[in-house]
Amino acid sequence: MGWKSKIEAAADRIAGHTQITPTMQVNGFGLNFPVELKLEHMQHTGSFKARGAFNTLLSEPVPAAGLVAASGGNHGAAVGYAAHKLGHKVRIYVPEMAGPSKIALIKNTGADLQVVPGAYSDAMELAQKYETETGAMQVHAYDAPATVAGQGSCFSEWQAQGLQADTLLIAVGGGGLISGAMAWFGGEKKVVAVEPETSKALNAALQANTPVDVEVSGVAANALGAKRIGGICFDLALSQGIESLTVSDAAITKAQQALWSQHRILVEPAGATALAALMSGAYCPAEDERVAVLICGGNIAPDPLG
Repeated sequence: MGWKSKIEAAADRIAGHTQITPTMQVNGFGLNFPVELKLEHMQHTGSFKARGAFNTLLSEPVPAAGLVAASGGNHGAAVGYAAHKLGHKVRIYVPEMAGPSKIALIKNTGADLQVVPGAYSDAMELAQKYETETGAMQVHAYDAPATVAGQGSCFSEWQAQGLQADTLLIAVGGGGLISGAMAWFGGEKKVVAVEPETSKALNAALQANTPVDVEVSGVAANALGAKRIGGICFDLALSQGIESLTVSDAAITKAQQALWSQHRILVEPAGATALAALMSGAYCPAEDERVAVLICGGNIAPDPLG
């Protein structure tokens, strides 16, 4: 079964468990062309991650030992939410750098939350140890077919909603979301990867022609701070020859502020990263090129109404 079939099956499987998120065409941001947006920060738990979580949990039997996941924040919240809705016990390992807001979001799902020192890679190491010791089922944040197929449902949904763009700009952390886009469109649309300059696992891998470890820091690190790009993402990106760009923290923050001030769209830095490539000029579309941006996450720290 090819990717398109996997994504169509995932979309059917998670229907009723996830939100159909809205789209809009907007002007502004100092640009002289309109931009299509998909507001995936309005998904359950504030990011696209619920799609992959539900697809994984509904794709195969969950063992008596339950579930385990490592997360920088958004994935853990999604897995915790999906596990609670489907009646499974779950342990989530999250690094301290996720921050109080995302840690509280995960805790509120009822998950067995383990906050650990360090970064996402440290949380993953402990999650893998727990999986080995208990037989719990690992729900990977980005580098698993069921996760990618679930995230791909975002793009099959967007296309059904009337997506007109020739080019999609998508923020990248570990690569699950952009893998879903590449898997669904299969080269039919141009997909552009956008990463922070200080957390650029895909960009570094494409330059090295193999996945490599990178240092992780910056304003979007708790969502886009994967130490190494996922193998599925790297293989798809390499085969499709996608464009990979980086943007500064200042550009991300400016885009985040513009989304709020101009359109009252409140997102975390990761959610504004793809737009930052347009606003900063890192990506300049051709005169007749239609562009779209995926708004991926809205879990701001600190919680503005917390």
